[in-house]
Amino acid sequence: MLIRILEITVPVFGIIALAYAYGRRRPTDLRDANRLNISLFTPALIFHALTERSQGGEDFLMAAIGATVIVLGSGLLAWVWVRFTKRDPAIYIGPAMFNNCGNLGLPLAILAFGDDALPLAVVLLVTENLLQFTLGLWLLGDSIHIKRLVTNPMLIATFAGVLAMIMDWHAPAMIEPGIRMLGEISIPLMLVALGVRLADGAPGQWAAGFWGGLLCPLTGLIVAVPWVLITQPEPPLAALLIVFGALPPAVLNYMLAEQFEIAPQQVAAIVAVGHVIALAVIPIALYCVL
Repeated sequence: MLIRILEITVPVFGIIALAYAYGRRRPTDLRDANRLNISLFTPALIFHALTERSQGGEDFLMAAIGATVIVLGSGLLAWVWVRFTKRDPAIYIGPAMFNNCGNLGLPLAILAFGDDALPLAVVLLVTENLLQFTLGLWLLGDSIHIKRLVTNPMLIATFAGVLAMIMDWHAPAMIEPGIRMLGEISIPLMLVALGVRLADGAPGQWAAGFWGGLLCPLTGLIVAVPWVLITQPEPPLAALLIVFGALPPAVLNYMLAEQFEIAPQQVAAIVAVGHVIALAVIPIALYCVL
């Protein structure tokens, strides 16, 4: 079992560590690469996963409901914690709710549960993405923009993929390999971008981010485990939801904190420490579900 867990975690955290070391030695601007990933590579991954590896609408619905329950439940628990400890909710609630189901969750899902788990992992990602760009922005003081949602490339790819799945439509043989190759760029680039982004954090801030970094997997697991025990979803969704609950805060939390000028250095510390904590939490979660 230990070897199996290492086979899953070492490639993922190894790429992140390599990119982190490179980013510390040579500061790198990956904004254009990230824009390409969000606008082209990840939508291709989503569309291909939904149309070529789909396993049924009921599983997708259960995945979307499970992700919603975990995100909202984590937010509620985080709100209780910040009220009790008298901390700033704008700093802690977002990172507790929205975890790194993209950069970290997708590669973990594939390595742990195989390619068949990718469509379900994509549904978890899209559901959280939708919540973060609606409820998450509202929590940061922004209004909900319908235009921003309907022009989001990942949501467009999701709707197109679901429509194609319902109609049992598949990309023509001469087009499908291109879509697949574009999607295959997405996950390695996510891991590299995550490592480089974490290298931007100030090490002196890391101690300040401990509680915030711990809050995300703690609240996620407190919600995910009872939910899985009560609803009894089919494999591999049950295991995916546990791993989803154990993930650290998403890097997007830091990017939004920077955009809205809400203690970006402190949020960066929460994200960075959260990924250090994940080195212990993720193997334990995998041990429990494999």
